[in-house]
Amino acid sequence: MNVPADARFVSRSDPKLLAGVLALGVHLAFVLLLVFGVSWQTQHPAPVMVDVWQDLPEPQPARPQLAPPKPAPPPKAEEPPPPKAPDIALEKKKAEAEHLKKLKAIEAAEEKARAEAAKAAREKLQAEQKKRDLLRQMEEDDLRRVADEEAAREANAMKQAAARAAASARQTEVSRAMGQYRDLISAKVRGNTRLPDNLKGNPEVRCLVKLLPTGEVQSVRVTRSSGNTAYDDAVVRAIEKSSPLPLPSDRDARAAFVPELSFVHRPKE
Repeated sequence: MNVPADARFVSRSDPKLLAGVLALGVHLAFVLLLVFGVSWQTQHPAPVMVDVWQDLPEPQPARPQLAPPKPAPPPKAEEPPPPKAPDIALEKKKAEAEHLKKLKAIEAAEEKARAEAAKAAREKLQAEQKKRDLLRQMEEDDLRRVADEEAAREANAMKQAAARAAASARQTEVSRAMGQYRDLISAKVRGNTRLPDNLKGNPEVRCLVKLLPTGEVQSVRVTRSSGNTAYDDAVVRAIEKSSPLPLPSDRDARAAFVPELSFVHRPKE
């Protein structure tokens, strides 16, 4: 848009013109104030009146002097403006935030306490369960040990009974073998005995016979005489003539004959 040059000049000079007018107005107002102020302070002298007295009047008592006026109190210092009232909404928001923070802290503490209580309860249950398991295991071990001991006692008793039975059977077998071979030895010696003609009754003679493991007779000695020397000598000769004597093959039975055999002989048996 094209603006005339004169218009541009007026628009640029208007502020300066306005400032000049204002300055002139201020100076005029100041002059008027001085003029009116001086005329108001100027007072015209009042007329003087004189009274003529023939005699002087009696002196009037002196008027009491008035106390000088009290000095005006110094101006009070300006008090600082009262603090601005806090923003109620902001304070309320802060209070709510603090309250929420405390509630969260309380909830966190309660949650922690509940967690710790639950953990303690679980640990207690686990400890009790472990204790029960241990007691049950101990009871089972005790029962198993008692059962094992009872079984061991029974097995031992059975073993001992079997051993006694076996020993008894063995003893019976050895005794039977010993009796059998005693009868064989007695029969053999009796077959070789030449009894004296004057023998009376059924005298008994005991002899100790030393034998070799093969049954051969090493020596014969009369340990209890029958009272008939001829009969005793006849039995000794018969034992020596019967060498070797029959012996059992069983080792235990043979031990009853070797190395010494107690031989008893009666003519009528």
